[in-house]
Amino acid sequence: MTHHRPTVLLVEDEPAQREVLCYNLDAEGFHVLQAADGEEAMMLVAEAQPDIIVLDWMLPRLSGIEVCRRLKMNPETRAITIIMLSARAEEVDRVRGLETGADDYVTKPYSVVELMARVRAGLRRTRPASVGLVLEYGDIRLDTETHRVFRADKVLKLGPTEFRLLATFLERPGRVWSRDQLLDRVWGRDVYVDTRTVDVHIGRLRKALCRFGGDDPLRTVRGAGYALG
Repeated sequence: MTHHRPTVLLVEDEPAQREVLCYNLDAEGFHVLQAADGEEAMMLVAEAQPDIIVLDWMLPRLSGIEVCRRLKMNPETRAITIIMLSARAEEVDRVRGLETGADDYVTKPYSVVELMARVRAGLRRTRPASVGLVLEYGDIRLDTETHRVFRADKVLKLGPTEFRLLATFLERPGRVWSRDQLLDRVWGRDVYVDTRTVDVHIGRLRKALCRFGGDDPLRTVRGAGYALG
């Protein structure tokens, strides 16, 4: 059940540390992917597009710093929140870690509780809907706690799939989502769904949004996918 659980990629070469963190992240409600070295991490990012990466500084094959640098230079992956883990507490290292684009930096030994709080805070920046907020765009409001959607103060009736689609669009207005990305985000990676299913649900979402009038806020981008606004 990976569906709309936020995905964390955990990159740590020590099995014992990885185990503890994986257990705690899972208990916090995250879908956890694991990598033991930098190259495996790069592959998983390309395949799975995680929401957040917990990245150890010292890694075999490709260092955490290098992984971070590459991901932050690439427009496709730049927005992913990266939390660096390091045993190096010196200020110079912290600065270097943040200079390569890491969003946060936690030194070992760290408290698991503190790290979980940092992960949640990082996620709040990249995926607000996963941490219970009201998302707004123009006259559209979506309340992630009560699962209600309003347009110009009228309540809209949305099915669960349309709700998750709209939440995804509202998290990143203007971003063009491909059908495959929407399948990953809304249906989950473990489910086989035809990409045309996305079009059907987009059609339903459009109908629901325009039920009481107003312009269709969803854009179809030829050959690329869909965007809000």
